[in-house]
Amino acid sequence: MPLISPTLVRSTIATARNRIPSTARISGFGLPFALFSSSSNSNMPSDNYPVKKSDDEWHAVLSPEQFRVIRQKGTERPGSHAYDKKKDDGVYHCAACDAPLYTSKTKFNSGCGWPAFYDTVPGAVVRHEDKSMFMTRTEIVCANCGGHLGHVFKGENFGNPIDERHCVNGISLNFKKE
Repeated sequence: MPLISPTLVRSTIATARNRIPSTARISGFGLPFALFSSSSNSNMPSDNYPVKKSDDEWHAVLSPEQFRVIRQKGTERPGSHAYDKKKDDGVYHCAACDAPLYTSKTKFNSGCGWPAFYDTVPGAVVRHEDKSMFMTRTEIVCANCGGHLGHVFKGENFGNPIDERHCVNGISLNFKKE
């Protein structure tokens, strides 16, 4: 049986990596990490939310990484944000528009690498079906600006009252003490 040359392997990986849209890549991470990247290449619809801004206006108030995650439906690297381990009492607000989204009372440690909550401030989050990544998931966005927060997962038996995990990008949030 012939061996596969290292050159062929590198070439195959490079070809596959080049087929992943640049918005789905995170610098410093290879092909497998692209699975945690962008949910969509399209920009966020802004017509259905009270806060409406152009991409230029969003670029003026968000860092490049916040823009990629919040406005382009990206995902931050797991374990990369301090809010995953934060235990202070307070309220988590949308990093884009400052709307209150979650309280620390509904935050729990899921071990997934992103801040996890089991419930929202009433009316603060909107759910959408997300059929990217070869599966169907429930995307969550800020009800005020439509900014991408993350996804909701059900039935994981974390022992919270509604058996849901809102897996939220920490970069999509700002924390304010009570």
